Amino acid sequence: MRRLFLPPVALWLALLVAAPLLLLLALALSWQSEGLPPFDPPWNGQGINTDNFALILGDPYYRAAFWQSLELAAVTATFCLLVALPMALAIARARRSRLLLGLVLLPLWTGFLLRVGAWIGLLRDEGWINGLLRGLGLIEQPLALLYTPLALYLGMVHAYLPFAVLPLYAAFARLDPSLEEAAADLGAGPTRAFLTVTLPLVLPGALAAFLLVFIPAAGEYVVPELLGPPGALPLGRALFTEFFQNRDWPVAAALACALLALLLLPILLFQRLGRGE
Repeated sequence: MRRLFLPPVALWLALLVAAPLLLLLALALSWQSEGLPPFDPPWNGQGINTDNFALILGDPYYRAAFWQSLELAAVTATFCLLVALPMALAIARARRSRLLLGLVLLPLWTGFLLRVGAWIGLLRDEGWINGLLRGLGLIEQPLALLYTPLALYLGMVHAYLPFAVLPLYAAFARLDPSLEEAAADLGAGPTRAFLTVTLPLVLPGALAAFLLVFIPAAGEYVVPELLGPPGALPLGRALFTEFFQNRDWPVAAALACALLALLLLPILLFQRLGRGE
């Protein structure tokens, strides 16, 4: 039976995974031109162009974009993990866990831009937060909340939090309650039982939650563009600039390939965790 499914799966992977990656690599090794499309592929006679990779590795502008993307992804994944850990534990132990889990996933059923737009409405100078603070007499002038690092991380954590809750919830739901009961019988309090028994057992799920947020957050463009400070330059912004404004498709493709190479290790680690290795 498995042999019947192998050919269509292999074809699907070849068409939707391998072929786009090969095309992206070919574009990264192409030459910029003034034509349409604005590049000359290596097989047009000019040969392979490795200057695009040399440029993004040697230019401080692109190195800063890489570091900002990795920092943004790491901070977002850390905060998502800290928020998702107690949420997943409470949901797993609640009577109506399926209902609570559905509420966590509910934002994913709405448009991504709508959720980001809601944060703009909350954080702008005439928004709800400043209006509430002024109504309570806590401030006289509106606080500069929008287009700040605070707004950026609020939007990122809100966007990716469900992806951290899911693996943690699955890890907590698989736990045997008798283990904590045995720890309590041996004199361990709730906090000590959680730290010494529960937490070590859910560490693989916590690492999976971290990676599940870190990997897509490293290439995020929409949230930094709509909520982040103007000076922030994550890789998503650099890609957009090179592709749409500078029309330098080979450099944009080289940036995408370099980001994929950086994320290859966490992607492989996440796959190993998914197989339970």
